[in-house]
Amino acid sequence: MSDAQFDAIVIGSGITGGWAAKELTEKGLRVLMLDRSPDVKHGEDYHGEHVSSWKLPFYGKEQRQLNDQEYFMSRHSGVLSAANRHLFNNDRDNPYQYDTTKPFHWIRGGGVGGRSLLWYRQCYRFSPADFNANREDGHGSAWPISYEDIAPWYDYVEDFIGVSGQAEGLAQLPDGKFLPPMQFYGIEKTVKKRIENKLPGVNMTIGRTAVLTENHRGRAACHYCGPCERGCSSGSYFSTQSSTLPAAHATGKLTLRADSLVERLEYDRDTKRISAVHVIDSKTGERLMFSAKLVFLCASTIASTQILFNSSSDDFPNGMANSSGVMGKYLMDHTTGIVATAVFLDNLDNYYYGNRPNGFYIPRFRNNLDQDGDAEFIRGYGFQGNSTRPHWGDLANQKGFGKAYKDALSQPGNYWAIGLAGFGECLPNANNRVTVDKAKLDRFGIPQVRVAMEWRENELKAREDMALQAQKIFRAAGAVFTVTNGELNNPGDGIHEMGTARMGDNPRESVLNKWNQSHDIANLFVTDGSCMVSSSCVNPSLTYMALTARACDYAVTQLNKGLI
Repeated sequence: MSDAQFDAIVIGSGITGGWAAKELTEKGLRVLMLDRSPDVKHGEDYHGEHVSSWKLPFYGKEQRQLNDQEYFMSRHSGVLSAANRHLFNNDRDNPYQYDTTKPFHWIRGGGVGGRSLLWYRQCYRFSPADFNANREDGHGSAWPISYEDIAPWYDYVEDFIGVSGQAEGLAQLPDGKFLPPMQFYGIEKTVKKRIENKLPGVNMTIGRTAVLTENHRGRAACHYCGPCERGCSSGSYFSTQSSTLPAAHATGKLTLRADSLVERLEYDRDTKRISAVHVIDSKTGERLMFSAKLVFLCASTIASTQILFNSSSDDFPNGMANSSGVMGKYLMDHTTGIVATAVFLDNLDNYYYGNRPNGFYIPRFRNNLDQDGDAEFIRGYGFQGNSTRPHWGDLANQKGFGKAYKDALSQPGNYWAIGLAGFGECLPNANNRVTVDKAKLDRFGIPQVRVAMEWRENELKAREDMALQAQKIFRAAGAVFTVTNGELNNPGDGIHEMGTARMGDNPRESVLNKWNQSHDIANLFVTDGSCMVSSSCVNPSLTYMALTARACDYAVTQLNKGLI
């Protein structure tokens, strides 16, 4: 046992944990960062980053038996491979519970840095309408903040991480502080021109992504090498390892402790504060205890909720900081997946160089204020798209022999294929929830989390509309062939789980106040996705980071005033 005293403890090292460590140390606090996973050092531990396929087991192809046994959730990420398996959670060793007839795929990182090493890096701001939606249509509780409250923090985060993108002046997709945008392929320029000419209100922009297009804050511009999901030793994309962790270490005030599973938080009835964080060393099994003036819980939506439920006491019998009873409820994710793929015969005289780590984006165009409102659902969705051209790997099975055959393989295929993946908003619903199952213990004796979530009528109707609108877009763009898919992914596949410890002005209906501070416990802050009140239809990581930076600023101010 340790009685080491810190000014702040940050639980989790992913996108929000890294930001909390950076902000708190730069404001002069001594910070202990705890993460359940093994350490991953920037660059040197990206073991498969540039390893050729022939140097990997089975040429890097999926190892079905291993994945079935140990990575049966991680494989749903779409990027699991022999080159980066060490960056993913081992699902056999770290189980959770769910209804197998209504599965929830909880995809987790397996090293320090968490999913910041594996994410798709798309960065979009919530719009003013997103923050007002719950209040206006009555689904979910009202956000306690507005776009104007968080806009300066979006600026702050974008300036630090480096987001490349194109300003478009769209109300539903606010512009930010951008580095120069990546470039469209020739076919994408053609498609953009056609759909914006023929479909007023439908816009197409290059993806806004946390990948550098020029050198920025000591990190190198992207050189389009391709395997982003294996780690990025040049630091060209934002991750904890490339950006926030070095900044925190530079202060000399950060202590990082990997392999440290947080078992529970301890509440002091007299001070009405978190008095200790109880930790299990996942390598040795040793139990430790740490204390601090502030506790920032950034373990990820489901993991943070699990910790709070497993920290119940006489004062909080239904889970730490859960006097409202709403903790664990209102779990959200985004409906995702390819809804349509189309073939184009345009721009066959040009190709592309390198591996652009980005696609294009069609922002929400249904149920906007300037729309006629004919949709059979509320809220909206956006499309993330990508363009490909057949290459030698796709053509290698065609008939042929000798020089002519080899020469043919050196040429790109005779069409472009473009896919549209729909990202749809999920409404808050109290029956979509996270609990703990005290009868199911993990290997450390900790009650496992149980997840229950399913798509409801509004999500189903929006998905049907996505397929119809994607067809309409492709027709306008001049596609010669289109295939649609109206099936929904499983909850969790969007990897945007959020909402189980939501913010709000009313302590009886929310867990956190507008500063991400617990209504019940003044020195407890929760800034990961669990704080979210609605999901919008855009990728949420940028909002998580902005809320974290904002909460840290407030927490340190309150601490210095003696109010925490």
